[in-house]
Amino acid sequence: MKHSCRLYLISPPKIETIDLFHSAFAAALSGGDVACLQLRLKTAEGRASDDDILYAAEKLIPLAREHDVAFLINDRPDLAIKCGADGVHVGQSDASCKKARALLGDDATIGVTCHNSRHLALIAGEAGADYVAFGAFFPTRTKEAPTAADPSLIEWWSFATTLPCVAIGGVTPENCAPLVRAGADFIAASSAVWDYPDGPAAAVKMFNSAIKAA
Repeated sequence: MKHSCRLYLISPPKIETIDLFHSAFAAALSGGDVACLQLRLKTAEGRASDDDILYAAEKLIPLAREHDVAFLINDRPDLAIKCGADGVHVGQSDASCKKARALLGDDATIGVTCHNSRHLALIAGEAGADYVAFGAFFPTRTKEAPTAADPSLIEWWSFATTLPCVAIGGVTPENCAPLVRAGADFIAASSAVWDYPDGPAAAVKMFNSAIKAA
């Protein structure tokens, strides 16, 4: 049976106007299959205020629900509870997976950034993560990636475990095929969708076509 892989969207690091991004998100969802949206409002200069994150979530969650798309908050389990998100994605310097699980409960989706480390991924799995994220696989404009990863990591992970993994970092419709073939369960994309010249709908369509072709 052919391996199944889906698109995992990450918001732009800064959203100037939530109504405009709501329209962009709606357009993206019209382009094809999307598994989830992670709201990540964080730049090199700092993160958005709690109020801004909660306001964005309030506007975007109904649209995600309408399309059966999971909605995750980056870093902050406490805000995920407040806004009724489906879960949280935490980094190595954020709240631990165990603390996030204790706050959010068994039904929440919890993902953990594991960079290019098998060890960190195994620890996350033992702590109860629902998925791990590996990267960066390619240069990225969204944030400065501390590590570089190779598709062989995904290949090993998919062979050794059943825990889903996300491939992240500079992934585009043009370069995602090796990651899909290696066994990635999700392909994460941010600027490749929101800054796509023909718009988010066309980008999502291109990603889905590339995933299917791989």
